Amino acid sequence: MASLVAIALFALSTFSQFVPPPTDLISTKGYLDLPVRYKQVPNGICETDPNVKSYSGYVDVAEDQHIFWWFFEARNQDPGTAPLTTWINGGPGSSSMIGLFQELGPCGFDSEGNVYNNPYSWSNASNMLFIDQPTQVGFSYSIPVPGYLDESENYIITLPNNTCPDYAEELSCGTYSYPNETLTANSTQAAAPNFWKTLQGFMGAFPQYSRSTYNFATESYGGHYGPVFNEYIETQNAKNISGAHKISLDAVLIGNGWFDPLIQYQAYYNFTVFPGNTYNYSPYNASVQAEVYNNLYGPGNCVDQTKDCYRTGQNAVCSAADNFCANLVESIYDNVLTRDEYDFRELTPDPFPYSFYVDYLNTPTVQAAIGAYQNFSEYANAVGTDFGTTGDDDRESGTVEDVRKLLEQGVTVSLYFGDADYNCNWLGGEVVSNEVGQPGFATAGYVDIATSDDIVHGQVKQAGAFSFVRIYESGHEVPFKNPKYQPLVSLEMFERVLAGLDVATGKVNASCDYKTEGPAKSTFVEGNSTIQFEVLNSTATYNTTTNAPNPPAGMRKRSMPRQSGMLFKPLKY
Repeated sequence: MASLVAIALFALSTFSQFVPPPTDLISTKGYLDLPVRYKQVPNGICETDPNVKSYSGYVDVAEDQHIFWWFFEARNQDPGTAPLTTWINGGPGSSSMIGLFQELGPCGFDSEGNVYNNPYSWSNASNMLFIDQPTQVGFSYSIPVPGYLDESENYIITLPNNTCPDYAEELSCGTYSYPNETLTANSTQAAAPNFWKTLQGFMGAFPQYSRSTYNFATESYGGHYGPVFNEYIETQNAKNISGAHKISLDAVLIGNGWFDPLIQYQAYYNFTVFPGNTYNYSPYNASVQAEVYNNLYGPGNCVDQTKDCYRTGQNAVCSAADNFCANLVESIYDNVLTRDEYDFRELTPDPFPYSFYVDYLNTPTVQAAIGAYQNFSEYANAVGTDFGTTGDDDRESGTVEDVRKLLEQGVTVSLYFGDADYNCNWLGGEVVSNEVGQPGFATAGYVDIATSDDIVHGQVKQAGAFSFVRIYESGHEVPFKNPKYQPLVSLEMFERVLAGLDVATGKVNASCDYKTEGPAKSTFVEGNSTIQFEVLNSTATYNTTTNAPNPPAGMRKRSMPRQSGMLFKPLKY
């Protein structure tokens, strides 16, 4: 397998690749009579345990809208009785293959062309369903067309046929979704119905994995998706729709979520200037500090524009506010520092998290194995552009109220944040957690999280079924494996939340009268010993003992690392 993949990767970097439509998908129907097409994925494509099955496929949620999913059975229990958890990434427009291959899925892909097992996979504790949404994200497709990817602007340019012209030979010719913005969603609320339909389709096609309850996990822009999607599901349940499966939510986990822009745009100043981060690193000089402050609080600037968005709800007002705040508040960081927004300890280009898997998913062998209709890209520009037209990123969209409603309905909710992330930083997340208004949360305190390795990886503040978690020495993708950030504590946290236990120890039932007793603030300071002042080697590895990079190991890199958000608006992926 490894040698074949390595050959395919070399070929991919040299020749164009147009994806032939799969001919071996099994067709069936889900709930609501939704068409579902799927296949069993051969062992070794991702899951390496021969006793664990995985399936991939599509739910045809509307004409020319086909949502891709990839399912993995639970490893350490009977998959017929194991809980079901869905995972989606954010963006808007980011593929959930990011979560699968970089973070918490059963496998990863290394620089030498090898699939490797992830011992910290969340499938250790649950059946896992990864969904690429909305349409055109990742492997989800509208109308497959020949085209090429202009990586400078992330545009897909269509071609008349499956021939790569000379002017595009150095670009990524292949099969992509027709980039029509009418064939995807333009807001969080607009994306919710097709997510619900995808669950209806999958659960009906696979009754052996269906449950009356399910769990939902996400990150980043998932701070919008998670609360809104699941409140939508609850409203659908209340309608008693004929032929629909009632899906009740057990637990929601949201990592480094983007909930309330009015709070979280201000948190960029809090993280970089005052009160500052816990790494004793003040990145801006006095002039830049003053610029950020003015761009936030000056008359008619970011805060005022965002308030106008909240007040009017007009697309043009919200879109203008979002562009102003993203470009003149958030992105000052990128323009001045060239640091990674998602882990401010590193400079860009940052090799972490590894992106080798992107080339892997664009090999003919893998695409045939999962039934792909198009080439893979981490981000769908058409989706991001469409959301931008409504200013969705600058809207609060009822996210905080929806979290409160979920808690009132008996759902367990955990908000966890890696504290080295600038993009959706934990200081803003902490304010959001206080706005939820969970009974007892205001008087709860922070306590250390105990884990099986006897290392304190973070702290939690919890009241009943609601918890806010700060994870030390971690960037945006807390579960990032192989390992870098904090995969062990993220897995044990996940297990505890699903079991309805306290996050701190996993030994106490998190009943309505449970509350952590400790200081009102989390004050642990890591210091600046892990702050990097030189760009890391593209093949750098990470030492989880020192929480800093190891010396280069001389591995060969196949994919460019993630860049900072200077080419287009930074993503909440």
